[in-house]
Amino acid sequence: MTALAILYHDPEGQLRERITRTLPVLTSIFDSIAICASPQANPEALSLWESAGARIEIESRGDDLPIYRLGAARRTAVTLALESGAAHVLYCDGDRVLHWADHYPDELRQVAARILAADFTVLGRTARAFASHPGVQRDTERIINTVFRRVTGLDWDMGSGARGLSRRAIEALNAHCTDETISVDVTWPLCLRKQAGLTLGYVLAEGLEFETGDGYGHEQVAAADYAHWLDALDDDPRRWAYRLKVAQLQVEKISEYA
Repeated sequence: MTALAILYHDPEGQLRERITRTLPVLTSIFDSIAICASPQANPEALSLWESAGARIEIESRGDDLPIYRLGAARRTAVTLALESGAAHVLYCDGDRVLHWADHYPDELRQVAARILAADFTVLGRTARAFASHPGVQRDTERIINTVFRRVTGLDWDMGSGARGLSRRAIEALNAHCTDETISVDVTWPLCLRKQAGLTLGYVLAEGLEFETGDGYGHEQVAAADYAHWLDALDDDPRRWAYRLKVAQLQVEKISEYA
């Protein structure tokens, strides 16, 4: 059995239509769905997930910034997925997996099968999918990827947030990796590399392209207008400050395994 584990936020319910449209795809690929939802998650959207039999747990949020507790939320989601009896879990952020299922359903099905080949699979973005992100993400995530490669020798894209995990990988992470921050992007594979008998893999996907505009009208605008909107995201210095903070946090975590 293979389960899907996601985080879900979307307070305004902008993705309800996409949930309705893609649930048949997701339930045809995955045997079960587990969700760690934010306290602000749209109730109507959660009802749609529940109608498909999804297990839902509301995140216990403290006062920490999201980057300091996203790892704990991801751990909650993948651990909840084990309650279905799943042998493997595909973890992905909720908005991203909806985009993937909507635009690349065949690829998502193929990737769900490919994660069965390893205990832990980093799902990276193809060059085209990576290039679809705003510069503030590309430039700062290249720092993380470069340091990860320097330490491990693995030329992997670490920032997609999507992973494949076996039951024993999740159990090993719960036992040996205490990281609760967004740095589980790097600490989960680094921790599992130290555990005997666990295998790691790497798979590239087109469907992990930039999806933040979904549900907000950007998918309907002309290509030139979308490109202008995407480029304008880089004009906000607060976005750079946030992404640099994420990069620093992850590099510091990598250094603990160097």
